[in-house]
Amino acid sequence: MNIRKAVLALEDGSVYKGRAFGASKTIAGEAVFNTSMTGYQEVLTDPSYFGQIVTMTAVEIGNYGVNKSDEESDGVKVFGFVVRELSPVASSWRSEMSLADYLEKSGVPGISGVDTRAITKKIRSAGAMKACLSTEGISEEEAVERARNWEGIVGADYAKEVTCKAPYKFDMASGELAPFTVPGTSLYNSKRRLPLFKCAAIDFGAKKSIFKRLSFHGFDVTVFPADATAEQIQEISPQCLFLSNGPGDPAAVTYAHKTVSKLMKNMPTFGICLGHQIITHAMGARTFKLKFGHRGGNQPVKNIETGRVSITAQNHGFASDAASVENAGGIITEINLNDGTVEGLRHKDYPLFSVQYHPEASPGPNDADALFSDFYDFVKKIKTC
Repeated sequence: MNIRKAVLALEDGSVYKGRAFGASKTIAGEAVFNTSMTGYQEVLTDPSYFGQIVTMTAVEIGNYGVNKSDEESDGVKVFGFVVRELSPVASSWRSEMSLADYLEKSGVPGISGVDTRAITKKIRSAGAMKACLSTEGISEEEAVERARNWEGIVGADYAKEVTCKAPYKFDMASGELAPFTVPGTSLYNSKRRLPLFKCAAIDFGAKKSIFKRLSFHGFDVTVFPADATAEQIQEISPQCLFLSNGPGDPAAVTYAHKTVSKLMKNMPTFGICLGHQIITHAMGARTFKLKFGHRGGNQPVKNIETGRVSITAQNHGFASDAASVENAGGIITEINLNDGTVEGLRHKDYPLFSVQYHPEASPGPNDADALFSDFYDFVKKIKTC
């Protein structure tokens, strides 16, 4: 059996050698880690990971294969994938393809057989770093050099790389409004809410599950590209505005800051992840880069107004600066219990609120799904006053 070799190199000179799987390719990106136990396909297809080489901390990956229904976008968005052990068997009745074949078909390289615990500890201590992953047999020295020469994520506008190309109406009649679940065990079995509110959703790299949840909770969703202007959005006379997740540096998406600042003052607005950070900038506040980010389905968040603690799914490398948020008229509503960073805000004058985490999960816990209902009630209250 011919075993292909692979190498992962970090900008600090660290090198990890293992077995190649997926595509034969050499790429550079930001090395990060994800602590989710399941949901590797959702991670792979989450546009928020564009530009990143993701290390999974769970030991075995690929054991239930992949299938079209679990994709969160139109394909794999990570630049590279790092696992301790690649399962040789895809054991699930839903599986349509092995993980290795899936990455090969998608043109994305992977490396297995490396010490993912050591890589994770390295990133936690030194911070997310530039990296190079090669499955083409390049030397360790060349891999390190390519890692160091990568432009980095600070200042990068990746939203324009993963957003939709033109506005479209999300299909509310689709049979895929709710993700797969075991019958009778899920919160997704309740009826959709009525009446429907017309929602303009800006796609900065949105996951499909977000639009499914919005639609299921009573919103008639029209999706706009990241660079849509306020005037283009107002042409459909929306009753509310939603801002999605996405990749890159939130400070670099200046056109979105301008659009949102025009709309959020009079239109009920809800933002998540990158959308939360764009609201931060539209208010006149700042964001900063976290040391190694929050990525996984086990992040504890406390609502400081209610005292409620939720376990949330997260995927971000930047955060809102608390002092600048408060100086700009924002009210911090939630914090991360691990590091105290801002996880939620509202504004004292404008009809908006936002969270840094992913209430749709996919993968992850459903603790925060009620935020979609909160948004519906928020819009309903404002529109019926």
